[in-house]
Amino acid sequence: MTIIRQDDLIESVADALQFISYYHPVDFVKGVHEAYLKEESPAAKDAMAQILINSRMSAEGHRPICQDTGIVTVFVKIGMDVQWDADMSVDDMINEGVRRAYTHPDNVLRASILADPAGARKNTQDNTPAVIHYEVVPGNTVDVQVAAKGGGSENKSKMVMLNPSDSIVDWVVKTVPTMGAGWCPPGMLGIGIGGTAEKAALMAKESLMDPIDIHELRERGPQNRVEELRLEIMDKVNELGIGAQGLGGLTTVLDIKIKDYPTHAASLPVAMIPNCAATRHAHFVLDGSGPSLQTPPSLEDWPEITMTEGANTRKVNLNTVTREEIAEWQPGDTILLTGKMLTGRDAAHKKMVEMLNNGETLPVDLKDRFIYYVGPVDPVKGEAVGPAGPTTATRMDKFTHQMLEQTGLMGMIGKAERGQVAIDAIKEFGAVYLMAVGGAAYLVSKAIKSAEVVAFPELGMEAIYEFDVVDMPVSVAVDTKGSSVHQTAPQIWHDKIIAAKSVS
Repeated sequence: MTIIRQDDLIESVADALQFISYYHPVDFVKGVHEAYLKEESPAAKDAMAQILINSRMSAEGHRPICQDTGIVTVFVKIGMDVQWDADMSVDDMINEGVRRAYTHPDNVLRASILADPAGARKNTQDNTPAVIHYEVVPGNTVDVQVAAKGGGSENKSKMVMLNPSDSIVDWVVKTVPTMGAGWCPPGMLGIGIGGTAEKAALMAKESLMDPIDIHELRERGPQNRVEELRLEIMDKVNELGIGAQGLGGLTTVLDIKIKDYPTHAASLPVAMIPNCAATRHAHFVLDGSGPSLQTPPSLEDWPEITMTEGANTRKVNLNTVTREEIAEWQPGDTILLTGKMLTGRDAAHKKMVEMLNNGETLPVDLKDRFIYYVGPVDPVKGEAVGPAGPTTATRMDKFTHQMLEQTGLMGMIGKAERGQVAIDAIKEFGAVYLMAVGGAAYLVSKAIKSAEVVAFPELGMEAIYEFDVVDMPVSVAVDTKGSSVHQTAPQIWHDKIIAAKSVS
């Protein structure tokens, strides 16, 4: 009989969550680097360079890879011969570990969890509670897998009840383009097949805990239908040409993970959940000997990547930029922003639109300004701001026309594509949308020299800040004429990939 102490589980959970906030799994780093080396799309290659540079900086600085430090998901396998030395439930022990990790003074993590999700949506302030799944299994240990899942990728999860005769591959290939780039490719797709609806979703999520090993599978060859599906789906998804951050390119997915389970004769449940460029998970086992703490990887596992300014790179002063200047920008251009910008995401936009509808004056003047869709991590150790990568821009689409029409806003900065309603508004009002790389939050934060809350402080990380930035890297995603790189580039690269395949 193994005795597991309460503090050992709490300490191990807290340590694992701090660890994964700044260390990518090494297999993921190697997977992105391999994709970077073979990438032919300049825009996608630049995006992967930022992801790799950011990853190394986070590992060195022990600060979050992404500003969205995630909702915590935990898979626990409790041995039947385990006894607990504890006065808390296992749920409470795990949540205490989450609480300690997310409020650690040396590396504060962003609290993103809201209670009363269909009502007040009030922040719990410490990122609890976690989503916890249990199995009781033979043995005398407690096996724990923890993950921190960002909202941008989690929101792109898909579920379908196919007919038994339907093609799973066809459904995946049809569905992935509908997910846009808000899940921050390149990443992995976890797929659950069979069981019931909730079982398929659970398997899809759990499959993402496994390391990237598709290359080993390809070398030895598939030995069952699931392995055949992994290879077929990976090849066909990459042929779509979506590429890193949706900018068009050779690599959209680094691996396909699949778990399956017996299902009803009339059913074929399939769930698909993506993991983003901020893939974060860890594993530990408690055997009664004390806490199980993570072992830091060697920084030699990270490649040395440097950013270079290309021929299409522009330096822009946000304090003096004009509408005549932005009209010259082309989709795919790299822009280095210097000067002052405002921030604002879902909650701030909702409040501003309510004020406009009530005829009230906004607390900030947006005329000819740029707004950055971001909810930063709190600063530590003299930082101007913590990691501050972009949030998914499409969530602001419904506000865009009114904001551009009534405030004179000139430009927006966010993650991934814009929907057609936002693109039409951008074209109508001669504005521009710039894309920052999702998964490069710490790198972006180093360009921010000062940060001041200027409105709605009660919204916490969703307050409106004014950032003063120097050479913050972004790409032109939608120009003033309404041309979107996320609509044009994937098709161009799909055609190139298919043409090259037919030649070979």
